[in-house]
Amino acid sequence: MVQPPADPGGGVGPGGGRPGQVGSAAEDAADRWPGGVATGVGSLPGTQPREAVTLVAGELPELPHLPELPNRGPGADLVGRTAGLLALVGEDFAVETTPLGWRIAGARSRVMRRAASWLDEDLDALQERFAGYTGLLKVAVAGPWTMAAQLELRTGERAVRDVGACRDLAGAVAEAIAAHVADVRRRVPHARLMVQLDEPSLPAVVAGSIATASGLSRYPAIDLPAIEQHLGGVLAAAQQAGAVPVVHSCAGGLPWSVLWRAGAAAVSVDLDTVTEADHAELAECVDAGLRLVLGVVPAVDGPLAGVTATVGRVQRWWRRLGLDDDQLAPAVALSPSCGLAHASPAWPRRAYGACRAVARALRDEPGRPDVAEGLSGNSAGQQRRSGQYGAPGRR
Repeated sequence: MVQPPADPGGGVGPGGGRPGQVGSAAEDAADRWPGGVATGVGSLPGTQPREAVTLVAGELPELPHLPELPNRGPGADLVGRTAGLLALVGEDFAVETTPLGWRIAGARSRVMRRAASWLDEDLDALQERFAGYTGLLKVAVAGPWTMAAQLELRTGERAVRDVGACRDLAGAVAEAIAAHVADVRRRVPHARLMVQLDEPSLPAVVAGSIATASGLSRYPAIDLPAIEQHLGGVLAAAQQAGAVPVVHSCAGGLPWSVLWRAGAAAVSVDLDTVTEADHAELAECVDAGLRLVLGVVPAVDGPLAGVTATVGRVQRWWRRLGLDDDQLAPAVALSPSCGLAHASPAWPRRAYGACRAVARALRDEPGRPDVAEGLSGNSAGQQRRSGQYGAPGRR
């Protein structure tokens, strides 16, 4: 039986401090964070792991990632791969496929064996290509709230409705991360690892917008202290395994201060989903040490904005947060807006190349005057620095 995560901060609420157990995550990341570089989110088109790993190694040399290839079928997707990891540490959360997704089966099914086999193939390819690699390397696992929102219990209802299931699931994800990091480190012993918790369902869990099995109602919203506690335990497991903990979501409405207090050293987000309502809270978190991965390139084939236009967009947005130009490149990495599984085979190379070009331009020209029109003396920044909003607490 997997164990639930320890409370990382004594049940820290929205106004509390950052959990002491993971309080050094941001400081540690500050020493290792490769600001002003390009990375990917995770998924790619295709079905061949060696081709995918070769692409990532060539296009994202400063912050490569272990590719996901969901087009292979159930078990190669984010939730299926993570369920496969859970099944390796205990069969309590082994799953089977259903017409609507995944259901907890309590025993290793054929699809779980297939998920484990595919992950082994992916890791074999990673080991072959990165055996002597010494930089940062990112691996992704579905976070506890996305797993709770996606997995059905035997009743047909989602795990998110059951407090005990959510607690046990968070404990299982924490154990799976520790085992996964150990496996990756055995295969790529000199790399410095980063664990990305993918939480696309987190905003819906917070908002109470996950549909019930009947589709006629919604599960109640989970309160923020519980969100923080379970995320904190999982992020602590990543840090205790020696990895930099990161949270990713392509959905808007993230609880920024909750992610920071829970122990996220960085948050990866589609820039288009960040609204003005997020600005004050997000700026305080960045001032306190949170790093960002900004999704600025489309995840599917389409027109690409020029480097100058994209750099200008990022800089203008940064100044609207009230942040200084010299903070931008050290605090931010660039990525596509989401995973690339639905793109054409040619698109990842173009998308990653565009991210590299924008990252390089931000490093080289962090405060170009041609994109600063009308943004000097930013009132939001003045208000924030005068203490109007109050910085997120940390222990």
